[in-house]
Amino acid sequence: MTAELLEICRSVAASAQVGEQIEAYAVRTRETDIEVFDGHVESLSVAGIDGIGVRVVADCRQGFAWAGTLDPDVVRDTVEDARDNAGFAEPDDWNGLAAPDDVAGVVAADLDLWRDELLSVSTDAKVEFVLSLDEALRGADTRIRGVESASYGDGAIESALASSNGVEAVLRRTRCSASAAALAGAGDRTQSGYGFAVGRTFGALDPDEIVAMAVERTVRMLGARQIASRRIPVILDPLVTASFLGVLAAAFNGESMLKGRSLFQDRVGEQVAARFLQIIDDPTDDAMMGAAPHDAEGVPCRRNALVVDGVLQGFLHNTMTARRAATTTTASATRAGFKGTPGVGVRALSLSPGTKTPEQILAEAGEAFYVQGVSGLHSGTNPISGDFSVGAEGLLVRGGTFAEPVREVTIASTLPRMLLDVVDIGTDLTYLPGSTAGQTLLLADMTLSGS
Repeated sequence: MTAELLEICRSVAASAQVGEQIEAYAVRTRETDIEVFDGHVESLSVAGIDGIGVRVVADCRQGFAWAGTLDPDVVRDTVEDARDNAGFAEPDDWNGLAAPDDVAGVVAADLDLWRDELLSVSTDAKVEFVLSLDEALRGADTRIRGVESASYGDGAIESALASSNGVEAVLRRTRCSASAAALAGAGDRTQSGYGFAVGRTFGALDPDEIVAMAVERTVRMLGARQIASRRIPVILDPLVTASFLGVLAAAFNGESMLKGRSLFQDRVGEQVAARFLQIIDDPTDDAMMGAAPHDAEGVPCRRNALVVDGVLQGFLHNTMTARRAATTTTASATRAGFKGTPGVGVRALSLSPGTKTPEQILAEAGEAFYVQGVSGLHSGTNPISGDFSVGAEGLLVRGGTFAEPVREVTIASTLPRMLLDVVDIGTDLTYLPGSTAGQTLLLADMTLSGS
């Protein structure tokens, strides 16, 4: 299939006129999304989408157009629309497509991202999986009062890119995930918690693990209450760490840096985190769901070390932001799909795993607050100033074990302070459906605001 898409893109690239650069990005996706509520299928979507996006650059002006079909006549019209749009665009000296020099000397990683098995599973089997997940969670513990939601989603994407500059790339990737959120009660209080699983094949999703995780994260919060304000060491759950990295990702974005909107502005070469901390964006790690052999401009992906031993190494760039910053691309061009032009973003951001298990971190933390979940993450965090203040729930830790559960509190610090206050990183690297992974993380202290 990717061979067909590549030929379409090559045909578009070959239509470049004198003084033009043309790039075509063609995509074919098959996706399934299922939501179950109260034991019944609430929504079911099975979709297959073909599309193409075309960029034309001429006289430093960029035009773009897209079409939701690969019909040859429509593709030709799309090229003409992109060409016309370029004529109305404002000139920008930095406009331009990836060049042969951008891909020279870097060999694309040989990644194992595609599983035929996912496409062989029937929609009925996927629906039955979610219904069974819902039923199993309801009967998993006497304290479970209901299931807030049970869901399943998957996607198989094939894409190809070709440009008149001679840059070409193809991608085939499958991924799927399932989750379930339980409602547990004690007296007149209800608590929720969820479990999930991700993989590249349907068979990689273990419903027993999802149920066990949801039950554990729910029932241990029963009886949660607000506690008195204090400063206290904080342990972030792997899922919270991943969310924290998702917010922090904007600070490494080269486009944000060029606009003066990064909290790491003008700090390359400085210590910005604990001296043992490594922050890596590595799309060549095929265990990450965002892994890819090439970025959205066809440049081979590579491991980008953003923070090494606590020192900021640099920012992520696509070819345009790299030109503006007088540097080279880090192969960090990203697209939301064929309907948009490349931006800059992370694909596989994580902290290098530490040497201690979660149990060891809890044992050495003393009295601490284990944060299981946060709310208001995006509204309560400013990736430019670094201010961080979010709602939180979790459990106090004493003597290396969980003590009383806590809810309706706020934890606050700043992103730079949090990075410097990292004391320990767990070995439990946890992969998630998006572009970040997380593990247990101990911070020296934060302000906890409660009663």
